[in-house]
Amino acid sequence: MRRIVVAVMGTISGLVLLFSYHTSRNEGSTAVAGPAASGDSASSSESSNGSSNGSSNGSSSGSAGSTASGTYTGDSVMTRWGAVQVQITVADGKITAAEAVAYPQANPRDRQINAYALPVLAQEATKAQSADIDAVSGATVTSDGYIQSLQSAIDRAHL
Repeated sequence: MRRIVVAVMGTISGLVLLFSYHTSRNEGSTAVAGPAASGDSASSSESSNGSSNGSSNGSSSGSAGSTASGTYTGDSVMTRWGAVQVQITVADGKITAAEAVAYPQANPRDRQINAYALPVLAQEATKAQSADIDAVSGATVTSDGYIQSLQSAIDRAHL
């Protein structure tokens, strides 16, 4: 009888500890989500992005899509760790630069991962001239969001 009581108490204690364990708090994701929500509207209404998108889209719609020039901001893509948004610079129909303007920065691990992943993704996007790029190992979630936002920016540039 005593063994059963000890076993039951041990099981209950183990379950209490298991359910009270917090693997990740990810407290900053709500802070990142706030700007991401405004980032969606900001990409279409911001004066700096809006004016370049409007003028570039106007000039490229009248001519061939391959001669588009300007700066284009993709959609803000919400990932598990926060929002990712990419901005591309296009000259003579070619992507000359790709930059993440919004990305997860809520904790030191996010900053560490993005410090090496974002430059690699930007370089690959410029080299590939498309969103058909490989994800960075160790930054799969951010890479997926980056690729989706990059494709959105490319679509806006009509490339």
